[in-house]
Parts: sequence; C-alpha cells; structure tokens
Amino acid sequence: MITTAGFHPSGEEDDHPAIFTKYADSDPWIAVHLLQFIGVLVTLSGLLVLYRVLRGADGPSLVAQLGAAAAVATAAIWAVLQGLDGVGLKQAVDSWVSASGSEKAIRFANAETVRWLEWGFQSYFRILLGLTLALFGAAILVGRRVPGWLGWTALVAGVCSLIFGVDVGYSGLASGVQDVLGIAIFLLVLVFAFGVLVTGVRERGRRHS
Repeated sequence: MITTAGFHPSGEEDDHPAIFTKYADSDPWIAVHLLQFIGVLVTLSGLLVLYRVLRGADGPSLVAQLGAAAAVATAAIWAVLQGLDGVGLKQAVDSWVSASGSEKAIRFANAETVRWLEWGFQSYFRILLGLTLALFGAAILVGRRVPGWLGWTALVAGVCSLIFGVDVGYSGLASGVQDVLGIAIFLLVLVFAFGVLVTGVRERGRRHS
C-alpha cells in the first residue's frame, strides 16, 4: 500500500491515453510491482502459517483446508496479474509512446488489450482473495483456537474483496465502489494481521510462563 501510494502513478485508470502516458514515464514501475508481488506473497504465506495453527490436535477442518487451497490459487493468479501489469503493460505503453505514424494506433490497441487482460485477472484475483479471507474467517469461528472477532474481521474483509472483484469485472479499474472498498479492505486486513500477531505472541508467552 505504501509502495503503491508513493511510487505507482495514479489518475483516472480507465482514461487510457492519459494513464498510459503516466505509466510510460514511470521509471520505477517494474521495481514497484516486484515489491507488490513479494508483499502479497508474504501476506498469503502468513495465512498458510495460520492454517497450521488452525489444524489443532484433530487435524484441519474442511473449511481451513479450503482456505489454504484458495490461498495457493490466489498466489498463482497474483503472479500472472503482476507479470501482466508489472512487465507486459509497461513494455506495451513504452512501445506506444515511442511509436509514430500509423504504428502508434496499433501499439495503443496492443496496450489496451494487455490492460483488458489485466482487468480480468484483477477481477478474479480480488474474488479469490475474498474467498480466501472469508474461508479463513469461517475456519477461525469454527475452530475457536483464535479469538472470534478476528474471524469476523477476516470474513467481512473477504466479502468486501469479493464485491470489489465483481465490480472490477463490470466497471474496470476505477469506480467509487472500489475507492471505498479498497480503504475498508486495507484497514480490515491490517487489523486482522495485527490481531493474529498479538494473539500468537500472547500464546507463546503463556507456553513459556
């Protein structure tokens, strides 16, 4: 989030001529997306660590297993999305900016095709992420090994992400719904991650006391 806010060009995301020009002018574009890629993978890895906690003495619940599987699928689609956005789109807009004459229109059409593929993968990434969070939230509520309020936090964040993903499919990468849900998801996931961390530290303290 910090990397995106500080270094990722922003504007009217669906105004392609304007936003493509900003993307072409962005020197740290590829590096920023690499950092985003690593950051989300670390977050998803944290959910897999949580999965080990939720397994318990009797083994993992079906909901927890589905959550872990969804996390792996989310990581896979995230990798494709970042490859498209972080590398493919950058090369496409750079080619458009440097082209001239009749070739410029062809290059712009190529860049838009990459952009629309990004829309599709962004939509399904958000949906899968929402499903992952919702399943982990449900697993927490069922397992009772982690405070229930954390389960509800993850569940609400998951529902918000699902709605976000569906909206991307219909509206593209810019809408008022996404503006509101984006902030809500960030805050909910932040609270969830911090709550899980504090719970883990307290649990470890009890074991060593």
